[in-house]
Amino acid sequence: MKMMTKKLSIAVLTTALAFGASNTYTKDNVGAAIDKNRIVIAGSTALLPLTNQASKEFKKSNPKIKISVSGSSSIAGPQAVKKGSATIGAADWDATSEKVTGLPTFSDLKAYKIAVIPFAAVVSKNNPVSDLSTSELQDIYTGKITNWKQVGGPDKKINVYTRSIGSGTRVNFEKKALKGEDIKDSGSNVEKVSSSGLMKSKVAGDDYGIGYIDLAYITPSSGLKALSYNGVKATVENVKAKKYPVWGYGYLITKSNVSEANMKFIKFMQSSKFQNKSLKSLKFIPVSEMK
Repeated sequence: MKMMTKKLSIAVLTTALAFGASNTYTKDNVGAAIDKNRIVIAGSTALLPLTNQASKEFKKSNPKIKISVSGSSSIAGPQAVKKGSATIGAADWDATSEKVTGLPTFSDLKAYKIAVIPFAAVVSKNNPVSDLSTSELQDIYTGKITNWKQVGGPDKKINVYTRSIGSGTRVNFEKKALKGEDIKDSGSNVEKVSSSGLMKSKVAGDDYGIGYIDLAYITPSSGLKALSYNGVKATVENVKAKKYPVWGYGYLITKSNVSEANMKFIKFMQSSKFQNKSLKSLKFIPVSEMK
């Protein structure tokens, strides 16, 4: 009997890990997803600085509720919720209703809007290029422009960093910055990275690289420079003024019968106190400020 129980436990764990919503899940995480007093968040790495900060603050006033946060990609969030390995999925688009080519829609789940996310094309702080137009970005990400001298930079090959399909940052960048153009994933100068954190380190360490990321990762010590877009700087102020168009909404996604603990966390993130303090400090924008 003990042997059968042991085999069953291993099978459940193997199934959960094979899903791949996050490479940081443990046996404890998987079991936690069905505990009403446990919150397990998976999905977007663009939102990871925000969900991490919220979890730290939430724990202080709710010490009896256990919470764990991990990130991989936006599509992994609702997939993990549907599978039962997470209670909350973080995503950079409303995966319950918005149709994205090649990706499923989770109409049986429920989405809660929690933030405005500004995104930007980025280069190393040592790269002299500071502004790119829509057409220049389109040509770089479709392989038509391959040298920095073609956009006013040095005579060096452009190393293109991108995210895999399923990344919410990629969904927003293709839709808003590239105006619907599909990114070319193949080529000797193209490299896919698996998270926002890895995008940050790759581009910061490559003087001839280009990538895209949300503003939360662009700090004085990041080694990154946000490129202006058609002459408009990538700033929170310009997003709010509707001058800078490369942004999207961030969502928390759950099953319809979400537990009291999980709903309490969602409401905490939506509260004016969190939205107007911690959320703003991380260069996200309160939902209420986008009309």
